[in-house]
This record gives sequence, C-alpha cells and structure tokens, in this order.
Amino acid sequence: MTTFVDRVELHVVAGNGGHGCASVHREKFKPLGGPDGGDGGRGGDVVLVVDLDVTTLLDYHHRPYRKATNGRPGAGGHRTGADGQDLVLPVPDGTVVLDRRGNVLADLVGEGTTFVAGQGGRGGLGNAALASPRRKAPGFALLGVPGTGRELVLELKSVADVALVGYPSAGKSSLISVLSAARPKIADYPFTTLVPNLGVVTAGTTVFTVADVPGLIPGASQGKGLGLEFLRHVERCEVLVHVLDCATLESDRDPLTDLEVIEAELAQYGGLADRPRLVVLNKTDIPEGQELADLVRPELEAKGHRVFEVSAVSRKGLRELSFALGALVSEARARRPREEATRVVIRPQAVNESGFTVSREGEALYRVRGEKPERWVRQTDFSNEEAVGYLADRLNRLGVEDELFRVGAREGDGVAIGPEDNAVVFDWEPSVVGGAEMLGRRGEDHRLNELRPAVQRRRDREAERADPE
Repeated sequence: MTTFVDRVELHVVAGNGGHGCASVHREKFKPLGGPDGGDGGRGGDVVLVVDLDVTTLLDYHHRPYRKATNGRPGAGGHRTGADGQDLVLPVPDGTVVLDRRGNVLADLVGEGTTFVAGQGGRGGLGNAALASPRRKAPGFALLGVPGTGRELVLELKSVADVALVGYPSAGKSSLISVLSAARPKIADYPFTTLVPNLGVVTAGTTVFTVADVPGLIPGASQGKGLGLEFLRHVERCEVLVHVLDCATLESDRDPLTDLEVIEAELAQYGGLADRPRLVVLNKTDIPEGQELADLVRPELEAKGHRVFEVSAVSRKGLRELSFALGALVSEARARRPREEATRVVIRPQAVNESGFTVSREGEALYRVRGEKPERWVRQTDFSNEEAVGYLADRLNRLGVEDELFRVGAREGDGVAIGPEDNAVVFDWEPSVVGGAEMLGRRGEDHRLNELRPAVQRRRDREAERADPE
C-alpha cells in the first residue's frame, strides 16, 4: 500500500454563485409593493493551506477531484442567499503548485501559507438591487457566476537544510538515525529506503534538518530506478553530503567512482552546482572499510573535498560532522536575503483602457473578449427578454457597439462573446442602440398600465361631480 506520495494531479472546482431572485413585495392593500428579490450567495473558494502536520500528498492521490459548495439563491423579502463554504485543502510544507504545462503558480513554504486554487463565483443580483429611477420594477434578476475550475499538479519538495546523497545501502538511513531522533527502516539490501526521511540535528546553538534522498543510481536523472522521483527533494537543501560506502561488497564499486557517478547525476538534473559539499566515508568501523578510507582520503582532499570518516555503529566522527554541517547551514542562512514586508502593488486602469477587445475572425464574425462582457453574458437569463435588453444596455454603455463600428462590423455579421468553446453568438443589429429602445418602456410593471384606465375614469367622474355643466 502506498504511504508516501510527492506528486499528484489535482482537479479543483470552486462553487458557483447563487442566482438572484426576481420578486415583487405583496401584502394586503399593497398589491405592488415594489421589487424585493434578494441577491444570490457567493460560491466557495478552493484554498490550499500549508499544514505542518501533513507530510504527504497521499489523500489527493486517492481523491483527486475536489469541489467547493455553491452559493444559495436569493429569495423574496430582500433575503440574500447563503455563501458557499470555502474548501480548505491542507498540503505539506514545501508544496509547489503547477499548471498542466509545468508553469509554477505558487511555492508554498511556511505554515499557514495559502493559495486560492479556485475562485468562487459571485452571486447574481436580485431585482431589488437592479431597480433604478428608470427601471422601477425589474422583472428579472442576474444569474450567479460559475466558479473557476483548474487542473493542477502538486509536487512536494522536502524543506531540509542538508541532503544526504549516495548509492543505495551506503548507510544514509543509518547515519540520519544516529545524528537525529529519526527512526527510518534499515536493512542490508538495496532500496530499503523508499521515501525521504527527515531528521532534526542540534549542533551547539544551531538546529537544522537533514534528509536522506533514496534511489540514486546511474541514470537516475533520466528516470532509472527511484532517483528521478526524489531528486526534487534535493533542490531546497543548502548543503549536500556525499555518503560513500567504504565496505561495499560489490567488486565494481569504490568510493571514488561512486562520487563521480552521483555528481554526474546531480549535474544532469541541474540547479545544484552552487551548493557546498561534504564527503563522508562511512562504515569505517569495519577493518576493510578503514583501510579503503585511508587509501582514498588523500585523493579526495587533493580534489578539494572536505572529508569526514564516520561510523554509524561506533559513532566515530559524528560530532565533528554535525558541527561542520551546522557551520555551513549557519553561513547559508546568513546569505539569505531578509524577508521584506509584503508590498501592496496598485495598478490603476489606464484612462483609455476599455477592458475588452474586439477581433475579427473570418469574413463575418467578430469576437468580443473581456472580463466584464464575458461575466455579464454568464449572468444573463436569455429566456427573459428584459434581461437580454439589460445586457444590451450594459454592453452599449461599455463601448462594445462603438468598437464594432470602428473595426468595420456590418448589420447581420455574427458577434461572439467569450472563448471559442463557450461563447454566445448573435447577429448584430447596429440600428438598435440599446435594449431599452428594443423593448419599449422596459422596467415598468404591465399591471401598472392596467390600473391607469380605471384611475382615469375615477378622475373623470370626480370632475363631473365638481362641474355638472
């Protein structure tokens, strides 16, 4: 059974906004009390949050589809629909969020760091909010906006100060078990370690974390073995430690060759050339291991490597190694730029920026793209003529009509609002300046027109009584 997952595909969908309500207030002796439809509720967001108690992406491996709740529709009596509940997804520290093309969207480091993976749709306005001096009794409401959906890739990169790299069975797990309180699985066969192990080490006043990276063999950077799956865990480490096996039973291996092979794999993976390195000659408690360490150490030092002879069994050289690692980690931390306070960048819209574009596609099709026009189309109930007229008014006020004239659109040409896979297409009629002209006196309740003759007849009778002549 899989217990550790550090890369998953996650499909998230935010909640849809609730529809607005078209309602007219009614009570005894007040048949036309005015519009009182409430607004729809906002859809819930999908939020990724770093949680230090979470160490794997296993939950999203088993359940990759996540959706937030929708906002509730509005109701009469000016009742606003309830907002959808945000869906909070905890992720491990060091999670990188990418899109399907591999572009980095967020690098989540530090407890409580958040990323809104899906934006909930806004709720539609009820007819009470749409009322105005020109539109006293709207017979329509706006629909809620659908929530955004995304296909994401989550990759976990361990947040550690020191990475132990080396061949399988080189003693990395044993070394981390004696340097820290970690208790990894240890055995005498290759690929004992199937997941990165983390341990906390204290060297004087310096406290740092150590991770062992499993599965590095020749060809690991090209996907051979387990190396490619776990090389990403080296990226965040400040110091690299080569753990070389001085008591290997394989006749075709020796510490110098092992070092060259692992360095070649790290170079092919890329991005690690600037990390300081230490070389650890392990298993020197065995006589043959000590002899081999004495033989290769001068050559390693001649190449500029700082070498330590250690033994996880006898604990030889561990104190010197931990303090050397602590000094390198302290130097790396001192080189880090200090975090500045978050700056709020305000970019006001330019005076001449319309907020939409009109492009010609083919002989007689023009496409309108922009956040406002596309949102307005999604909020329109096209079965309601008054709502369609309201949309026409909004587009006209935004300047879409004038822009279509400017780019050469003619009567009868097709106009598409939105992307190709989800657009509303209609035939353009430039003679109709706005929706109000198309629908006449839009916004007035027809029942008011039915009452006018009766009111006029009553006024005529009162005038006759006052002036019988």
